[in-house]
Amino acid sequence: MKDLLKISGIVKESIVDGPGIRYVVFTQGCPHKCKGCHNPQTHDFEGGKYVDINDIVKDIEKDPLLKGVTISGGEPFMQAGQVANLISKLDRNRYDVMTYTGFEYEYLLENATEENGYMKLLESTDILIDGKFVEELKSIAAPFRGSTNQRAIDVPHSLATNKTCLYDFEKRRVLCNV
Repeated sequence: MKDLLKISGIVKESIVDGPGIRYVVFTQGCPHKCKGCHNPQTHDFEGGKYVDINDIVKDIEKDPLLKGVTISGGEPFMQAGQVANLISKLDRNRYDVMTYTGFEYEYLLENATEENGYMKLLESTDILIDGKFVEELKSIAAPFRGSTNQRAIDVPHSLATNKTCLYDFEKRRVLCNV
């Protein structure tokens, strides 16, 4: 099962799921079931299909226009080890990785174990969009986020400084004094 990932679907070229042209993998299964979720078909853990991670990597590598890969859901951290395995097979000099999660960054750090793979996926992610979608806070003014409570976290900077460092998409800079 190490090379299999349960997904809801794939979008081969997206400009709404992160900066630049991105390949988006929608994982299957989500415990959050946020009211007003954009992807409710990804909630059911029994739904979706298993795909070979190596096939996804080959598909990504065929497209010279891609800037990055976005992992969405569902909840990617429910399959953290498999998602981290997928990312480990990518040329990280060529692709940046953005991961969406309904969990908060601090929760993932506090609850990371070898078994659940949370840390492996965090270490594989460049930008983490964290927090549940809150329908009452929905805003098109929050770049690449569904609601204003969600944060764009620069994971490498956050792990290096032991602070939660936010990434500002508009100014293209990291803010670590939060």
